Amino acid sequence: MTQRKKLIEVALPLEAINEASAREKSIRHGHPSTLHLWWARRPLAAARAVIFTSLVDDPGHHPEDHDEPVNAPAAFIEACKTLPKGKNATGVDEKGRSNDTPRMRLFDFIERLVTWEATTDEEILTTARDLIRLSTDGNPPPLLDPFAGGGSIPLEAQRLGLEAHASDLNPVAVMINKALIEIPPKFANQPPVNPRDRAKVGGTSHWQGASGLAADVRYYGEWMRDKAWERIGHLYPQYGAPASSRQGADKDVGAPVGAPEGETVIAWLWARTVKCPNPACGAQMPLVRSFDLSKKKGKAAWVEPHVDPKSRKITFEVKQASKGSGPDGTVNRQGSACLACKTPVPFSYLRDEGKAHRMNVQLMAIVTEGKNGRSYYAPDDKHWQTAVSAKPDWTPTGEISHWPGRTNVVEYGMTDFAHLFTPRQLVALTTFSDLVAEARAQIQADALAAVLLDDDTPLRENGRGPRAYAEAVSVYLAFAIDRSADYWSTIATPGDGFIRNTFARQAIPMTWDFAEGNPFSDSTGNWLGALHWIGLVLETLQPVQQGFAIQQDAATSTINGAIPISTDPPYYDNIGYADLADFFYAWMRSNLRSVYPGFWNYGCS
Repeated sequence: MTQRKKLIEVALPLEAINEASAREKSIRHGHPSTLHLWWARRPLAAARAVIFTSLVDDPGHHPEDHDEPVNAPAAFIEACKTLPKGKNATGVDEKGRSNDTPRMRLFDFIERLVTWEATTDEEILTTARDLIRLSTDGNPPPLLDPFAGGGSIPLEAQRLGLEAHASDLNPVAVMINKALIEIPPKFANQPPVNPRDRAKVGGTSHWQGASGLAADVRYYGEWMRDKAWERIGHLYPQYGAPASSRQGADKDVGAPVGAPEGETVIAWLWARTVKCPNPACGAQMPLVRSFDLSKKKGKAAWVEPHVDPKSRKITFEVKQASKGSGPDGTVNRQGSACLACKTPVPFSYLRDEGKAHRMNVQLMAIVTEGKNGRSYYAPDDKHWQTAVSAKPDWTPTGEISHWPGRTNVVEYGMTDFAHLFTPRQLVALTTFSDLVAEARAQIQADALAAVLLDDDTPLRENGRGPRAYAEAVSVYLAFAIDRSADYWSTIATPGDGFIRNTFARQAIPMTWDFAEGNPFSDSTGNWLGALHWIGLVLETLQPVQQGFAIQQDAATSTINGAIPISTDPPYYDNIGYADLADFFYAWMRSNLRSVYPGFWNYGCS
């Protein structure tokens, strides 16, 4: 008997697959890439197409291959014939032969299957699962990706109804896969346990897939924000309000009732400084890439530096006008220059000052959002003193591996991940990290009150009771801290009206002027925004099969039995996955050590 050919061995609608893969780059809301940053993710469309066409048979024939035997099951061929017609299955060729063949109809179906809209289209996905079952004698195989990375392949395998297995050596990648394919199925179609959304249970709300999990992530994330505000809100004053006033992003959190109104600060803009090497000068010279704050038409804003001729002290004035621009920055590809004496300064001097821990920072401007929109102000002593008063109780530990061209911060003395953050940023991140454990306890108590199965088995041991559920929600809350750290670091730079995250490219580059965002604002990088993106991803997940993610070296796999493998191998040293992922590992380890103990003997020390 001739061996049955799978569709991928014969032909594919490559143009449609490529088009859908390219389109994904512009899709953000609900896309798994927004759950947690990972590098070089594979397009979902390509992963879905490869897995599907590797499992379904070729239903033959093409109009020009009538001599080719057809070995696909009859039921599968009949199912292909009933698929809706599309552009491939209509018309007649130049020889008068119909293009309406089972293969052409299957091609039309694949073109619909790989679209982003099909991600949540249960009718299309159910049809795909049925076709896979007909081609696998009713027993679809499990699938393994031994280099799972960002999880595109295991996630699409699960979406197509397969038992998905993901493994990776990097614990950050493993946690991403657990969050995508392992945790959601455990609590699929379960209503939330928080008191606000519990009131909707039994009403018009339907908690399908992981939507109940998403609701709890949002609720307890907001609970963490409120608690964080109580503890560190004084570190984020409004601009223009009295020193005793605090800002808030909503009516429930903010300044005391009756306090004079100020403007919400959305970013503090800082410049790194070093002492001018000219003995006759000695000014603290700011290192600034650009003094422009806004280039929007009719709303230009820039920083104008001033040098005191006697003290050599450099101060900043902010100017706003319908048009205009600031002076040239003080750092370019050749090095830097002192604003006070114009002495050129090579990068070698900046590196030496950084390694000697003599590189400081100076507040350059304040960006606010008020009734009249976005405004820019010169720094004032209150905001400077508030920022430098921050003292973190603890910091993450971990040495930054030096990867020339990728982690250049090491060349400037920033050798530990804690060096990448201002004291205030560290206070914010460690405060929210402390609250993950507190939220976990609160979730468990609310889950018990919601009469969730009273089982104290932990999540790592396949628990499904209050403890396991609380641990599951805390995984996503820890992801929100990672998303925040990507924006709350001194590597994040100001854009024209937004903040560029740390990993705007696949590196931890040295930055000179940087933007310190406000966790309690409504602007770029705020805490509620991190929760929002995570919730959207969870709401798109419709887990139909349990998945499994483990930390494992692919060279010493312990997965037993024959299992199909679909993978996209790593690119050797093209991307420093481990070195870059340690940025998140430093935070993830402290936040999830109790959930997955023994999982963190990798990367940072």
